[in-house]
Amino acid sequence: MPHTSRFTLKPTAKRRTTIALWLALLATPAWSASSSPTMTAPTAEFVYKYLLGEVAAQRGEFVLAGQLFLDLAKQTRDPLLAERATQAATIARTPQLALPSAELWAELAPDSIPAAQAASQLLIANGNLKKAVPQIQKVLANDSIRPNAFMELNSLMMRVTDKTSVLEAIQQLAKPYPKLPEAHFAISQAAYFAHNEKLMEAELKEASKLRPGWEAPAQIRGQMLSEKDPQKGIAFYHDFLKTNPEADQIRLALARALLVQKNTTDAKVEFTKLLERHQNNPEMNVIVGLLALDAREYSFADQRLEHALQVGFKEPNKVYFNLGRSAAEQKDDTRALQWFDKIGEGEQFLAGRLAAASIIARRDGIDAAITMLDNVDGLTPEQQALVIQNQALMLNQAKRNDEAYALLGKAVQSFPDSPELLYDYALNAERQGKFDIMEDTLHKVIKMKPDMAAAYNALGYSYADRNIKLMEAKSLIETATKLSPEDHYIMDSLGWVYYRLGDLARATEELRHAYAIQQDPEIAAHLAEVLWKQGQRDEAQKILDQALSSNPDNEVLMATAKKLKSEL
Repeated sequence: MPHTSRFTLKPTAKRRTTIALWLALLATPAWSASSSPTMTAPTAEFVYKYLLGEVAAQRGEFVLAGQLFLDLAKQTRDPLLAERATQAATIARTPQLALPSAELWAELAPDSIPAAQAASQLLIANGNLKKAVPQIQKVLANDSIRPNAFMELNSLMMRVTDKTSVLEAIQQLAKPYPKLPEAHFAISQAAYFAHNEKLMEAELKEASKLRPGWEAPAQIRGQMLSEKDPQKGIAFYHDFLKTNPEADQIRLALARALLVQKNTTDAKVEFTKLLERHQNNPEMNVIVGLLALDAREYSFADQRLEHALQVGFKEPNKVYFNLGRSAAEQKDDTRALQWFDKIGEGEQFLAGRLAAASIIARRDGIDAAITMLDNVDGLTPEQQALVIQNQALMLNQAKRNDEAYALLGKAVQSFPDSPELLYDYALNAERQGKFDIMEDTLHKVIKMKPDMAAAYNALGYSYADRNIKLMEAKSLIETATKLSPEDHYIMDSLGWVYYRLGDLARATEELRHAYAIQQDPEIAAHLAEVLWKQGQRDEAQKILDQALSSNPDNEVLMATAKKLKSEL
């Protein structure tokens, strides 16, 4: 659903005129409430508070501005003031102020769609789905925005953890619109998240029945089939395209599915059909080029990306970056640097500099790469922090850990509010054996960014690896798991803490799951050690040997192999 409008930092001409008018009116004894059917006589206190709110907003003191406007809105019952309060509190990211402001705005302006949108968004963000439903109903009552509103409902409710309640709410909202395909599609999405596959399929079919040839439900249907059996998904896409040959999104989905199955020959056939219809469409050429690049069809990818530039793709930096990426993957460093050097100011600029630095480090040495990055101008503080993180990573990879630690230690003094930089500093402190600094820093990161799963995981794993504070380690890693349930590194940490706690069965379960997702050398070392302790020595040795053949210099693997060998 559309967001409310941005809060205007500078007073508009209309607002300046209004302030001046009020001041003039205050100085005119003859003025009275009867002279305006919509206004009551402003008091000196009212004008003072309003001016104070305006000044606070201009200075960026949005909490103060929001509170002042909310107080005035309560006094005057003026919806415009409630709107101002909502906008100020939203910019200040102060939900305890934004929510009552939005609710008051919706109350005072019951026919305002922006007010209903703001109130519903804030109510959902504060966990009050039931109270948000009436506000969403107001939005859906508008014929012109109803279809798009239904399409965005699941995104609006994404953070609600009780997916069954979300499904029930969307079913309630959709009930008055049985002939609207978007309503059925919204229910199907909610049913998917609530793991109600039968309902999802039924609603997808109904959406497709109401709008034959609609690609959105067909995409979901194809994805669902592909998850169970890739060939059934591919067959479904083919069947859909027989009756809807111009369904470009389905053809793209088919091409992706074919690439996943390593069937580049048939994927190219679909790409060719797309390009026959959109030969000089720059966006389609970029999409096809990127898919080909991911499939390592470099020559075909380069042709499409360069053609996109020729026909005027509006974001050339994006194309330059991916052409550089293609050249780098083909080990053509000179051509890669030429493409990366073409990237000008904008979203891809820093990514291009970092990619170029990686090539320079390999070709000319790490010091040359670090110097190049030091000379990059015009970066924001966040970008400067990211550059330092990459420089430290290069130093770590070269085993120059002391220099990396010193670099990060200096950086956190300049950028104390960067949780990512502090996190890297903590990990480097651990490498130096400075565990007190590591623990203190990670606690700061967790306080600063409580949803950063990696910070909980790093602290918990460090405790588990040192075999200390194991219950606290378990609690930290479980928190990380809730924040990022599919992260194989966190699964590895959880398995490792179970091992330290003596629960070998749970440890094996978690480690096998992690290793199935990613055959990382350190996960292999942990799984091998746990299997060894369980007496499954042949499997443990097999996993260790396979991991060592691919990662012969990995220190954790070598240490584990030495440890297990000593127990023979």
